[in-house]
Amino acid sequence: MSERIVADTSDTGTRRMPRRARWTHVAVGAAAGLAWAGALRAWMAELSGPMSSFTWGTFEGVLLPGLLVGAAFGWASGVGPAASVRERRMLRWCAAAPLAFAIAPMLRPGALAEFLTQGLGGGAVLVALTAIGGGYALGGGRPLWARIVCGVLAFGISLAGALLTGPLLRGSALALTTPRGAWLAVFDLALMCTLIVASAIPFRRLSRSSPRRLALAGAHDERE
Repeated sequence: MSERIVADTSDTGTRRMPRRARWTHVAVGAAAGLAWAGALRAWMAELSGPMSSFTWGTFEGVLLPGLLVGAAFGWASGVGPAASVRERRMLRWCAAAPLAFAIAPMLRPGALAEFLTQGLGGGAVLVALTAIGGGYALGGGRPLWARIVCGVLAFGISLAGALLTGPLLRGSALALTTPRGAWLAVFDLALMCTLIVASAIPFRRLSRSSPRRLALAGAHDERE
């Protein structure tokens, strides 16, 4: 019976990636996510100027979420087009992974109260939602009009943030007419575009399989 199920699942095109290769995807994704989060922290330090300071909160509020989001996208990149039921379910969680950037800073004492009363931390929430919306837009499939709306909003928010954040917070010191201000705006836009493209990985279009084939693939996953 087990041999028949294995044969059926192979006929559906559901190829199982070797475990070592899957972990390689996760490791590479985690390293890329950590590097992206480090670049984001450098952008934040440049934006704050002399007021910037580093604490251990940098690791739990910025670097750790980046590592987790990168690992989730790395895992998603290893899922084949004929994914099993379990893999399709996991892809939904991976698609929501950017929310870690919004949740992690809120875990420190008093952060939630600051967010509700002063709006502090709202930028992290906006980054997470923009990434998810942009990833949905680039992922393929689904209603075209919804993808267009999400894409326009994601790119518009990213562009507006890159152009306005520096001048609004530090005035002429980071004006777009200065080399430093222009560099920071390009840096910001590049970071957001990179995150949006990576966020499209869990949203990419998968092949359609019948319920029976998906059930057989799920049974094969459970035995492994």
